[in-house]
Amino acid sequence: MTGRHIQKYGQHFLISPRVINEIVDAAEVLKAPQLVEIGPGQGALTQELVACGRTGFTVVEIDPEMVQFLRAHLSPTAQVTILQANFLAFDLATLPAVPTQFVSNLPYIDAAEILDKVLSYPYFQTAVFMFQKEQAQKITAKPGEKGYGALSVLSQLRARISLICNVGKGSFNPPPKVDSRVLAFEKISAPANFSAVKRVVQASFLHRRKTLLNALLLSGYEREKILAALHAQNLPHTVRPEQLTPAQFVQMVGQL
Repeated sequence: MTGRHIQKYGQHFLISPRVINEIVDAAEVLKAPQLVEIGPGQGALTQELVACGRTGFTVVEIDPEMVQFLRAHLSPTAQVTILQANFLAFDLATLPAVPTQFVSNLPYIDAAEILDKVLSYPYFQTAVFMFQKEQAQKITAKPGEKGYGALSVLSQLRARISLICNVGKGSFNPPPKVDSRVLAFEKISAPANFSAVKRVVQASFLHRRKTLLNALLLSGYEREKILAALHAQNLPHTVRPEQLTPAQFVQMVGQL
C-alpha cells in the first residue's frame, strides 16, 4: 500500500491487537441483531469480529482497492456483505429495518458527520467508534468543560456515551499525529422535537463569544420569547450557551 494511496483517503490502519480486542469486546457486550462496520480498510476489526463468531454482517468501504483486498482475504463462510460506498452517501434505508450496531475506526475528517448520521438512523441501537482524542473529549464534555458545544449536546441527547479506551499513535500504520479514543454509544430516546432542538443548539454555539440571548437574536429568534425561556428556567440574561445542560436546551426550545 503506497503512501500516496493512504493519503488519498486519510487512512490510518489499526494494528494494535489490544485496541482491536477492546473494540470487539465492547461490540460483543452491546451486540444488536444487525452489525455494520464503516470503513473496514484492511479488515483488522472485521477479521476479529468474525473470529468472535459474528457472521452475516455488512461492511461499507469507500476505497475500491480495500474492497478487493477484503474480498480476497475474508472467509466466504463469514457471509460478510462488502459494499463499496461512501458511508455519508450510503442510503441506510436499504438495510433491513432491525436494531443495528455500528463499529468503526472512523476517518478523522468525517467522524462528526458520520456520528450524526448514525445517531439519526431510526434503527440505531449501539455503536463503538474511534475518534481523534480531542473530538472524543468534545463529544463527552459536560457544561463548562473545554470543548463543550453543539457536538456534545446533540450527541448526549441521543445516546448514553462511555469511554472504552485511550489509543496511542503507535497503534496505527502509518501513525497519525494525534492520540485517539474509543467511545461506546447506547441509544436513548431523543426529544420528540429534536429537529427544533438541533436548530437552537447549533444557533446557540454559532457565536461562541456571545451570550445565549445575543446568539439566538443573531439567528432570528424573538427577544421576548428568548427572555421568557430564560426566565422560566431561572437563567440570567448573561448566561452563555456552554453553561446550559442538554436538558436545559430541550426545555428552552419549548418556550421559543
